[in-house]
Amino acid sequence: MQAYAVIETGGKQYRVQAGDTIEIERLPEEKGATVEIDKVLAVSDGTSLKVGTPYVEGARVTLEIAEQFRGPKLISFDKKRRKGYSRTVGHRQELTRAVVKSI
Repeated sequence: MQAYAVIETGGKQYRVQAGDTIEIERLPEEKGATVEIDKVLAVSDGTSLKVGTPYVEGARVTLEIAEQFRGPKLISFDKKRRKGYSRTVGHRQELTRAVVKSI
C-alpha cells in the first residue's frame, strides 16, 4: 500500500497520494507555484496510520499549481406554482487544479 494523506483545504477534505491531480477551491497562487498544506488530518506511510487531533503535528503536503480555471455552469431554478414567481440563478465555481508532489 502506498503512502497517502487526508488534507483539508477550502472547507473540504481530500485523500491524496504523491502524483495525484486534484481539483480544489481556488488558491491565490499563480500557475507553476508550489504550495505547502499543513492542515493534514491523517497520514499513512503504507503500514501505519497517524491521525491528528485535529491536525497531525509536522506533517505537510506539497502541491504544484497546474491550472487556474472555472468549473461548469450550474443553473438553479426556483418556481412557486400558481403565483407567477420564477427565478433563475447561475453560478460558476473558481477552481485550482494541483498536482501532489510529496507528502
